[in-house]
Amino acid sequence: MDDPLPAKRPRGRPPAYDRDAALGRAGDVFWHNGYAATTLDDLSVATGMNRPSLYAAFGDKHAIYLETLARYAKASQDKLEHVLARDQPLAAQLFAVYDAAIGIYLSGETARGCFLVGTAVSEASDDPTIRERLLEALKQMDRAYEARFERARAAGELGADADPRALAQVACAVLNAIAVRARAGESRESLRRTARQAVKSLVA
Repeated sequence: MDDPLPAKRPRGRPPAYDRDAALGRAGDVFWHNGYAATTLDDLSVATGMNRPSLYAAFGDKHAIYLETLARYAKASQDKLEHVLARDQPLAAQLFAVYDAAIGIYLSGETARGCFLVGTAVSEASDDPTIRERLLEALKQMDRAYEARFERARAAGELGADADPRALAQVACAVLNAIAVRARAGESRESLRRTARQAVKSLVA
């Protein structure tokens, strides 16, 4: 016997919806335009989702941005920890981190630098949530560097008087400086030269 009631259409987002892919495309828009200049229409076009679908999936523009910020911070932290865990001398690892970052900073149609530095720093003074997320991301990077410098000191790669915490903050600061210079249009060769000199200073 046929069902007398018509089948109900499923509610919610279409089956093709891919949350991570949508966040990646939204992040690209924020990365290119910055937070303030990005509109919901920009995000709608980039993700292929209309405004109601965007709100249902992520919330407002601020919520979408925070998710893209967390996504980028996690990916960067995972990459940093992966490189620093390799069985390599400290100098080789540090340069590998900087070189990989340079590749990311110069990716895309135009040099875009670091997502954190390029989008969060300008908003941090007026937005306590973004400021908190930015600081935590920086501290996580500091901790990863610090752990590696501690191992290097124990292994004799650094002097006994080396300060792993201070070195970690300097290493992170170099990364951020490279990001700014990449966004400003400095060449890959120049950025790699800066990275090499920074590594020499850090492991001296």
